[in-house]
Amino acid sequence: LFKPKPMVKASHEHRTPPAAPLVVEGRIWLIPKDNIDTDMIFHNRHLTITDMREMGQYTFGNLPGLEHFSKTAQPGDIIVTGKNFGAGSSRQQAVDCFKSLRIGLLIARSFGSIYFRNAVNAGFPVMTADLLESGLKDGEHIRVSLATGEIELLATGVKVQGRPFPPVQLDIYRKG
Repeated sequence: LFKPKPMVKASHEHRTPPAAPLVVEGRIWLIPKDNIDTDMIFHNRHLTITDMREMGQYTFGNLPGLEHFSKTAQPGDIIVTGKNFGAGSSRQQAVDCFKSLRIGLLIARSFGSIYFRNAVNAGFPVMTADLLESGLKDGEHIRVSLATGEIELLATGVKVQGRPFPPVQLDIYRKG
């Protein structure tokens, strides 16, 4: 005889994801270059890709010397670069490709304004600081407080002051 299974009640309990960390630590990719535009970050030939899980493989594919980035980057890595990062056309994929790879933080001397706003709106951590003159070497590890802007170069103990996240950016980041 057929015996119906008991009904399971659906849970309407709202679960808030854990808040993102306020202190980020990771291995750095030192890219001592200014004016890295969105076409170098995520080339326009890949704009038809809408699945974030697929976007990461094309990150920096059009930036000479970093074509291997997507294959060797690890979750939690931190990118450190120069002025005007993300200049050029507004494309969300240029932010989402880093989220796809689970990059922990992007630090630049300055950002293209639209890129910065897209990153903040997406909850992707971006910080302004000048680390290119700090003696930091590619592959070293740093610890960054997003709330205070303090950046510690773990190999030397040198501390550099970056721009802390403003309250609105911090709130968006913490909520993902």
